[in-house]
Amino acid sequence: MAQSNFQRLISYLRPHWKISGIGIFALLLVNGLGVLIPLLIRDGIDTLQVTFSFARITQYAGLVALLASVMWLFRMASRTLLFGVGRQVEFTLKQRIFEHLLGMEPAYFAKNTAGELISRATSDVDNIRRLLGFAILSLANTLFAYVLTIPVMLSLSVRLTLLSLVIYPVMLVLVGLFSDRLRNQQLQVQETTSRLSDLIQEDMSGIALIKIYGQAANERSAFDDLNQELLDANLTLARTRNTLFPLLGGLASISLLLILANGAGAIRDGSLSVGDFVALLLYVERLVFPTALLGFTITAYQRGEVSIDRVEAILTSQPQVRNAPNSRSIRVSDLQGRLDAHNLAYGYPDAPPPCFGGGELYGATR
Repeated sequence: MAQSNFQRLISYLRPHWKISGIGIFALLLVNGLGVLIPLLIRDGIDTLQVTFSFARITQYAGLVALLASVMWLFRMASRTLLFGVGRQVEFTLKQRIFEHLLGMEPAYFAKNTAGELISRATSDVDNIRRLLGFAILSLANTLFAYVLTIPVMLSLSVRLTLLSLVIYPVMLVLVGLFSDRLRNQQLQVQETTSRLSDLIQEDMSGIALIKIYGQAANERSAFDDLNQELLDANLTLARTRNTLFPLLGGLASISLLLILANGAGAIRDGSLSVGDFVALLLYVERLVFPTALLGFTITAYQRGEVSIDRVEAILTSQPQVRNAPNSRSIRVSDLQGRLDAHNLAYGYPDAPPPCFGGGELYGATR
């Protein structure tokens, strides 16, 4: 049964599951400290409202600075580990692709041009590396931020928390509407890039013939057309991204406006302290960034998903010329005799088989 792209991602990560697990756990600690810092600021504000003291201010400021420093260390550790896993997967995929191509028959390279294969082994593998580094880090960070932050926000004020979250279903619907469009446009960019790479590779390897037959103008025109097609595809993708990402960031910021608009009344009627109000503002601000980053995560996923299909198309291809099951190795020094060929025919890849021939191949030893 064919694997889904998610299952393929898991198979890429499986050899590095320990490092990935440590990196994700470090992200969990980062978000845990991120939840603790606003509570510490809340306690400081409420305490200083009752008894103002520079010594207490220094104490709270020192604790916040300490926690922020530890948080920074764990964040750097998580980024280093997860990005390192992406690089390891990139290395392994390139090795697998190269070794697999060495086992393919010449007809495979007539159907799949050098530029196309080079693009898949470089650009597409790089997209998978980004998906396994940045996208996983971003998704894990967003998940931990929501799971750890929302319960604390509900404990401070259920009404204000629900008001701040009311806009997020709209964001998810918006992401769903743009998802297929982004994937198709990304596929168009990568396919056009492959065709352009193929043209460059062919022209550079055959530059002597281009000069001899005076084909520079034709090749220049072909390059201009493909390069313009790639520019148009990239601009189309950029327009879609530049429509989606600001919308996500703007919708996420509406949560902050809702807290500001309704928090003053809650403080006035005594249902919310000033410290709780400031903590809620900090928590909403914590959720705005990972939510706005969701757009970039979607792009990384769409690129990676398309690239997985293109890379797996190479790795799952089977050579048409293989050794027989009962074949055995013979030393070159032991080979003697001759080969006689009679009435043989030949054909080209993807062309109909020749209707003539009926060739015979004879071997004889002396």
